[in-house]
This record gives sequence, C-alpha cells and structure tokens, in this order.
Amino acid sequence: MIKACLYMRCSTREQTIDSQRPIIEDYCLRNNLEIVKTYIDLGVSGTKDSRPELDKMLNDMRQKHFEVVVCFKLDRLGRSLKNLINLLGEFKNRGVRLVAVSDGLDTRNDNPMTKIFWQLLGMFGELERDFIVSRVRAGLEFAKKNGKQLGRPKDSKDRRARVKSGYFLRYHGKTKEERRLGPRKIVPL
Repeated sequence: MIKACLYMRCSTREQTIDSQRPIIEDYCLRNNLEIVKTYIDLGVSGTKDSRPELDKMLNDMRQKHFEVVVCFKLDRLGRSLKNLINLLGEFKNRGVRLVAVSDGLDTRNDNPMTKIFWQLLGMFGELERDFIVSRVRAGLEFAKKNGKQLGRPKDSKDRRARVKSGYFLRYHGKTKEERRLGPRKIVPL
C-alpha cells in the first residue's frame, strides 16, 4: 500500500472538519492508500504560509514518511496562489503526490491541463477569500456608521476567562511582531 497523510483545515475554531474527514478517508480506502498521519489546523487562515500542522506535515514529508498528501479541497491547503505554487513545487521536487478529493485533482496526472487547473483553482480560492474579507470590512463599516460599538467593551468582565484560557500568558507584554508565528522552519536533509 502507498503511504498517505491527510491534511484538513478550518479557518475558525467554530468550524469543524467533520464534513472533510469521512470523504478523504473513503477516498484513501477506495484507492488503497494507507493513512499514516493526519494533520489538522483549526482556526488558522489559509493565507498564512506558516501553520503549525502544515509545518509538521512538510517536515515529515521531507523525511519521507509518506508519498501522498490528501486534502478535501485545494483551498484547504492554502488560499494564497503564491503559497500554493510553492507547496506544489516542493511536492513535485520531492516526488510527493497531492490529491484534492472534492476538486477531483491529482498531481499524478502531470500534464499541462492539470497544471492549469491547479493554478486556476488556487486563483479562485484566493479570490474567494478576498471577497470574504471585503464583505466583512463593509459590514464592520456599516455597523460603525450606525453607532454600533465594535470589539470588546471597555471594562470588560471576561478578563478572568481570558487569563484562564492562557491569552494573557501567551501575549501579555509582547509586541504584535512577537505574537506572530514566525517564518517556516526548514529542516535540512
């Protein structure tokens, strides 16, 4: 059997991967792919180049733990065209096959038409994300113009909950730059 890993992502913590998992696992079962590991990024934007589980997956890929990466849709892997192209290039250079089950795409079929479909899907994923951002911003502007207070109210009483959740332990006293995840760590072979 061919060794495969699963990659799933949701943009917010309120969302779940429950709709992605059974479809991907069924695909692996039907195509004789042995699932060796599952990577799940919950509450992480697909526009970020560095995501905790994606970074772990890439490190494991570089150590040849699997031969195929299976995801639900290409936009689950990334919403930035530049990032997707970089990932696809690395997969190709390392001989790792990428399958986006819902999109019906598989890099094993390496021909010019498949390449253009991957690029088009990546562009549409990025475009969709930009539309979402612009709608959210328009909604916030509308709410602001109508006198709605945005954000946490002054003298908010949820400080204790935030302290217990670790928010202050992680971010207290750090600048915005220090709170970022940082660049992707590349492990030499």
